[in-house]
Amino acid sequence: MNVGKNIQYLRKINKLKQDQLAEKMGVSRQTISRWESDEVTPELPKLVEMCSLFSCNMDELVRGDLTSKGEIYSDVTIRKVPAFRMAKYAIISQEPEDDVLTHMKNWADKSGLLAADPKAKRIGWDFPFVSQEQSMRFGMHGYAAAYVLPDGFRTNCEGVEYCDNKEASYAVITVKDPMVQPFERIPVGYKHIMEYLDANNIKGRQDDNVLGCFEYEYEKDGTEYMDIYICVDV
Repeated sequence: MNVGKNIQYLRKINKLKQDQLAEKMGVSRQTISRWESDEVTPELPKLVEMCSLFSCNMDELVRGDLTSKGEIYSDVTIRKVPAFRMAKYAIISQEPEDDVLTHMKNWADKSGLLAADPKAKRIGWDFPFVSQEQSMRFGMHGYAAAYVLPDGFRTNCEGVEYCDNKEASYAVITVKDPMVQPFERIPVGYKHIMEYLDANNIKGRQDDNVLGCFEYEYEKDGTEYMDIYICVDV
C-alpha cells in the first residue's frame, strides 16, 4: 500500500504543514508523521475524512500512487487575455455538453467559420441558470459553448449570440488528459486555482462584459489537455 506516501503528497500539494493537517483531522502532529511513515495506518473513519478533505477516492488513497498525479496539473499562472469577439450558445438538458457542442459545430460549418479557420478556438463553461425543477426532477444542468471569432471574420448566421469579452486577467491551470477522470481531474483543477488565489490574496473579478471562467480543450503531440481560466482582479 502507498497510504503514507499518498498522505504526504496530498498534504504537500495542498500546502499544509503536518500540524495544520493534524488540526483539520483532529489528531496530533505525531500521528500525521506516523501515518506518513507507514508506521501506523489511519483507521477507516479517518481515511474517509481524508478522502473528503482532499477530494480523492478511497481506492486511490489506499492502493494508488497519487504522486504520479503531479504530472497532471501545471502550476497556476496569471495570464492577460486580450479582448475577443465570440459566438456563444447555451443549452439546458440532461447532456448539455454534448448537445451544445453538436449545435456549435453545426453552426461553425454553416457560418463558414471552419472553412475560414479550421482550428477556430472553442471554449465552454457551466451555465448556472437552471431551475430547481429542471435539476431535481429531470436531472438537467446547463452548459455554454462559444467559438472565438478570428479577426476579420464576419457573419450574420443565426443560431448563436454574438458578444465581446473585454481584456482581462485570468488565473490559469493546465490539466493533462482531463477526460480520463473528468469528474475528478477537472474539479481538482478548479480547486488548485482557488487555493492559489487564497494563498496569494487574489480576488476573483465579476464583470458583465467578462467571462468569469471558461475551459479550453485542445490536443498537443497526441495528448489531450484542458486549460481552466478563472477571471481575477490584479
